[in-house]
Amino acid sequence: MECNDPRCPIHGGLKYRGGQLEGRVVSDKAKKTVIVEVDYARYVYKYERSLRKRSRIPAHNPECINAKLNDVVNVAETRRLSKTKSFVVTNIVKK
Repeated sequence: MECNDPRCPIHGGLKYRGGQLEGRVVSDKAKKTVIVEVDYARYVYKYERSLRKRSRIPAHNPECINAKLNDVVNVAETRRLSKTKSFVVTNIVKK
């Protein structure tokens, strides 16, 4: 597949740095954007328990990767691409 996306980390010139996370795609309705939900745990010292939390991250979805709903993907931090997007999908772990 030919990828002409300049914001693609593989075929374009977009560099990524910083945090790399793994999460599940919960929405793919927007054009070239997916919402990735990342689950993580925080320890609360006062109660000596772990608290399960989740974060919803808007990420750029290049045409060559084309992640769909319920895919498990890796996302990497990059420069700000729009008002809300600062992450890009780098690969699909599990379809």
